[in-house]
Amino acid sequence: MPQTSNSAVTPEIATNPESPNAVQTAQSDESEQAPVQAPATPTPATSARAAAPTVASSHERNHAAFGAYARENRPVIHLGEEYDDTPHNFGRLAAATARQVITQLFRDAEDNKIFGAFSGQKGKLVTGIVQQDANDPSNVHVAVGDTEALLPKREQIPGERYRHGERIRVYVVNVARGLKGPEIIVSRSHPELVRRLFEREVPELVSGAVSIMAIAREAGARTKIAVRANTQGVNPKGALIGPGGARVRAVMENLGPEKIDIVDWSVDPAKFVAAALSPAVATQVNVISEKNKTAIAFIHDDQLSLAIGKEGQNARLSAKLTGWKIGIESAEAHAQQESSQGAEN
Repeated sequence: MPQTSNSAVTPEIATNPESPNAVQTAQSDESEQAPVQAPATPTPATSARAAAPTVASSHERNHAAFGAYARENRPVIHLGEEYDDTPHNFGRLAAATARQVITQLFRDAEDNKIFGAFSGQKGKLVTGIVQQDANDPSNVHVAVGDTEALLPKREQIPGERYRHGERIRVYVVNVARGLKGPEIIVSRSHPELVRRLFEREVPELVSGAVSIMAIAREAGARTKIAVRANTQGVNPKGALIGPGGARVRAVMENLGPEKIDIVDWSVDPAKFVAAALSPAVATQVNVISEKNKTAIAFIHDDQLSLAIGKEGQNARLSAKLTGWKIGIESAEAHAQQESSQGAEN
C-alpha cells in the first residue's frame, strides 16, 4: 500500500546515518544554524592589525621576564641603606667621570646653600670664631656657623691679634661667587662696624629717635661719630653714652683700645666744624668757601695741640667727619692781628 511504503521509508532515513539523504539533511541543518561566510581577501591593514597583538605580547613577555630577573637578583633594600647597582660594562673611565659629576653636583648644591644664606647678610654684623690656617698666614679665617669667612689683611685692625678659638664680631663687607665657591669677606676696620655695634646697645637708634649722621674712623686708634636727635626731648649723645657710660663701654670692649668721640651734628657748617674738633674748644669758626668746603677754626694756644691731635689725628678725623677742609689757627694770634689792623685803620 502506498501509505505503508512511505511510512516505512521515513524511519529508515532518520535512523540510518550512512544514507545519502541523511548526510544532506545534516548538512542542511548545519547550514541553517551557522551560515558559511566566504573568506575575506587579506589587506595590508588587516595584516598589520593581525600582527600587532603578536608584537605587543612579545614586549610584554620581555618586560615580564626582565621584571622577574630584577626581582630575583635585586637585594632587599631599606630606606637609608646603601647597595651596589653598578652595570657590568661600567669601566674605570666611566666611574671616574661619574664620580666627578656627582662630586660637582654636591659642591654646587652646597655653594648655592651658602650663597643663599649669606646673600642677605651683606652690611650686617655677625659673630664668628677665629680659625688658624697655616697655608694662609696673612689672612684670618673666621668660622660663621658652618661657613668660613675671610678676614683679609686690609680689613684687619692694625696691631690686633687674633687667637685661635676666639669669638669676634665682624662686619660683612661682600658676598660673591668666586672660582672656588662663595667668597664671604668680613672686616674689623670698616667704619660701619661701629654703627652696627652701637645699634646692638642703643635702642634709640633702632627706633629712629636718634640717628648717626657720620662716622670717621682710624681703626685701632680713634673714632668720631656725629649724632642728632629726631625726637624732641632726646639727648643724642647721652643715648649713645648710656647710664654711667655703659653703652659706649660695651662697644669699646669689641674694639680693643680704640677711643670713641661722640659729637653733635648740625646743619650749620661752622657749628659742625667746631663740634668735630672736640675735645678742643673752638672760639670761632670762619667759613671761607661753602663751594670748596673750607673753613678756619680758631683755638686757644693751650688747646692747639689737643685740636691737632697726635700726629694730626684729631684734625684729620674732624675733616673726614665733616667733609670740610679745616684750618686751625691760634685764637690769640688772630685777636692780635685784628687789633693791629684796627689800629692801622
